[in-house]
Amino acid sequence: MNALGPHAPPSAAVARPGQTRTPCTVITGFLGAGKTTLIRALLEKADGRRFAVIVNEFGDVGIDGELLKSCGLASCPGENIVELANGCICCTVADDFAPALDRILALPQGVDHILIETSGLALPKPLVQAFNWPEIRNRVTVDAVIAVADAAALAEGQVAHDMEALAAQRAADESLDHDDPVEEVFEDQMACADLVVLTRTDLIDAAGLEKARAHVAAHVAAGVRTIAAAHGDVDPMALIGLGHAVEDQIEGRKTHHDDELDHEHDDFDSFVVDLADPQSPEDLAARVQAATGVDNVLRIKGFARVAGKPMRLVVQAAGPRVSHYFDRPWRAGETPATRLVVIGLNGLDRAAVEAALKA
Repeated sequence: MNALGPHAPPSAAVARPGQTRTPCTVITGFLGAGKTTLIRALLEKADGRRFAVIVNEFGDVGIDGELLKSCGLASCPGENIVELANGCICCTVADDFAPALDRILALPQGVDHILIETSGLALPKPLVQAFNWPEIRNRVTVDAVIAVADAAALAEGQVAHDMEALAAQRAADESLDHDDPVEEVFEDQMACADLVVLTRTDLIDAAGLEKARAHVAAHVAAGVRTIAAAHGDVDPMALIGLGHAVEDQIEGRKTHHDDELDHEHDDFDSFVVDLADPQSPEDLAARVQAATGVDNVLRIKGFARVAGKPMRLVVQAAGPRVSHYFDRPWRAGETPATRLVVIGLNGLDRAAVEAALKA
């Protein structure tokens, strides 16, 4: 991990009344689990609280940050949303995270709570450990680590859909003597959780939900609660104000990477694909679904300009599931375009993905 540079508390930082250290909630979870949906729903139920959000993406285009900025909510205006797209936040915590906190704490209006959405590949523990650095500890505290998990996938005994390709690759590679890296990331996220939110529970029945709960229970610490949610609809009081001060106890949360001074994400890759404008949302969704069938593709997301439509189309795929919706009109000064971020295991066939998307 990089050494921390001189990040002294900014003189312009404003404390909220009665607040000594600003509480932060770390929201972690695998690719496509529903972290951004959960945050958006939370901001919509702010009840007078003023939030800031740090969004960490794996890829060059800030999709999740743009989705949050498009909310237009008084609880979290655009200037309160900081995007970190230079790599995994747990690997660049000194270079990116500490300056992001400086920027947020210097906001003239101050904030009541900071939400930190990690990328799907991030490990929560190194990030929480950074809250013990002297330059950070006296200004913020980790209220809780919330892990978001896809209940529909867990009901099938998986952490993501289309795990068959990953299992086949692992079985074919005789040099591997460790668990699948995707499973390791999931287990490390669960090991650090104070609360687990199971999403997409509307896609499974009661028996499936029990299977999902049992999968989570095998990886979380004793006493960690699991709550079910559809479309991110969770009572905000269940998510914030928990007061765990996680930085004081993080060393006791054991993960796969405890003996490593640093870690890399060589198992993962991402790239951006620019496309011609689709004739319809269904046309683009069909091509995205075809691209998810390419070996080692985990996630596809982005924005599109549909021919003849003034609204921006949001497209997201996790495994074989593809969703799309128009979120807002293109703004003055924006250049409408169709750009998608593809995230997958290292060595994925970029040419095959691009061919499917451009078919």
